[in-house]
Amino acid sequence: MTNKANPEFCRSKIGFRPSQQAMTDSNELLDIVNNDDEVIGQALRKACHGNPALVHRAVHVLVFNRSGELLLQKRAAEKDIQPDKWDSSVGGHLALGEPYLAAAYREMSEELGLTGLPLRYLYRSFIRNQIESENVRTYLAITDDEIIYERSAISEVRFWTHAQIDQALGQGIFTPNFEEEWLMFQAYVSRCLSVEPGQTVFSSGASFPDLWQTFYNLYCTDSG
Repeated sequence: MTNKANPEFCRSKIGFRPSQQAMTDSNELLDIVNNDDEVIGQALRKACHGNPALVHRAVHVLVFNRSGELLLQKRAAEKDIQPDKWDSSVGGHLALGEPYLAAAYREMSEELGLTGLPLRYLYRSFIRNQIESENVRTYLAITDDEIIYERSAISEVRFWTHAQIDQALGQGIFTPNFEEEWLMFQAYVSRCLSVEPGQTVFSSGASFPDLWQTFYNLYCTDSG
């Protein structure tokens, strides 16, 4: 069924297309925003990384298969931030003037070769650390399609069970941003399913498949 309460759950691609300048410089020049996410200027990407005062926009996509496993990407060794660490399925900056949802579709296509999948908007978050400041919106996609990833930026991709992720937390395997993302996603599913306080949604055990199937049936299918 379609989640009518969420207007950003859609299958169609977004009509926005960055200008040629924005497409050329999308990895270099970023919109700078204030705490209300209003654009107040632009700055080079390299200036944003290392200056937390330059708040910019980003999107994350969590890509699950229908068994409930989460796809993670291993950042290439050449990455300037968190090289060789496992990270969210998809993550990237918005091009100049680009809407969040359009950026999520674009990044998913560029990084994983996935197109035409419905995306569900989950939540927004605010990354604030000594390296950078990002306003982030996170989306969810479900697929069993083949992943053709961008080898210049990603060294490996694979699906992880919830138990494997939980066991690897705090071991230096994941980026700090992904570890925060995983906790936020758990909290989100808990709220959606009205799980009792203190119950761990993604603990290992037989309850997870039922929880995931319930969540999937309620929020992640589209009959339209």
